Amino acid sequence: MRRFQVLRNFPFLWSQRANAQDGETSLLIPKGETEEAPATGTTAYQGTQTQPASQEPSRPSEGESQKEKTPGSTAAHLRPPDTLTDYILKIVLLTCNMLFTALGLALLGLGLWGLINKESFAQERVGQLGTDPMLVFLLLGLLLSLLCLTGCVGALRENYCLLRIFSALVLTMVAAQVLAAIVAYSLQERIVDVLRSGMLTAMARYQDDVDMRFIADEIQIGLQCCGADDYRDWEINVYYNCSAPGAQACGVPASCCVDPLENGTVWNSQCGSGALLLGEFTAQSVVFLGGCLGAMARWIEQHNALIGTVVVVLLIVQILVLFVTTRLMDKIQWNRAVSRRAAQASRT
Repeated sequence: MRRFQVLRNFPFLWSQRANAQDGETSLLIPKGETEEAPATGTTAYQGTQTQPASQEPSRPSEGESQKEKTPGSTAAHLRPPDTLTDYILKIVLLTCNMLFTALGLALLGLGLWGLINKESFAQERVGQLGTDPMLVFLLLGLLLSLLCLTGCVGALRENYCLLRIFSALVLTMVAAQVLAAIVAYSLQERIVDVLRSGMLTAMARYQDDVDMRFIADEIQIGLQCCGADDYRDWEINVYYNCSAPGAQACGVPASCCVDPLENGTVWNSQCGSGALLLGEFTAQSVVFLGGCLGAMARWIEQHNALIGTVVVVLLIVQILVLFVTTRLMDKIQWNRAVSRRAAQASRT
């Protein structure tokens, strides 16, 4: 009996052909159409579903296939465009960086001018180049120029790492300048003593140290002064002291002379010879009588408003640069967050 049931359920070829002739089902007719056929006594064979030849499967468009291949492109298209405020911030940051770049190049040029004027690159003086004080201006100018270059590149390329380094260095500069101003204001008398000690040291080592000679000459020529407090301070030098032998005894350097150029063209290095033997009334027509410390104090007093304005403007510009850099960094982080959300949305 069981064997008979197995043979009955086996799909013989003639039974399929008979069912197809009766019109009850077909191997090529979809299942939905067979359900609408009139019911008969035999069970309808539910064949394999196939699509008609006229109905082709829908293919994704070229744009959709590109989106499926590159889900990150949606994030790039959904990136918010730069507004007018963003452009203004970039322009302000670039302008301020250009200003400080010019200042850095000025310091760099001052250092190079000092080294060239002293002939520090000569073969016999190259070994002492590492202790040259003009290297301070050279290094400050170079560091300031590199700092401004970092800010410009970070603003143009919207590089968060460069802008972060730039803002940290600017903040350090602002804090150092404020601290230096506070210390200078609270230690005014001490600073005067330090300047007097430094000037006397430069005068004592005038012939032995090229750097000290350069500093003393530039101060005396620029401020039209002689010595620290007056022209008699040059007695501290062993060569200009009246007890010293030689032609320089009881004299002063040519940078103290009122007219160090003979006939307006040739530098007369002996114009200050014997100036310490002259009285003040006679000596005033040959050398400057006033000291350089008093000349510095008068120059600062005369240009007090200008110096204060320059210091305040530079401080405000640095704070403005710090604020603009912070805004740009926030904008970059916001753009990254929006792009990240759009990329996640395109994947889901």
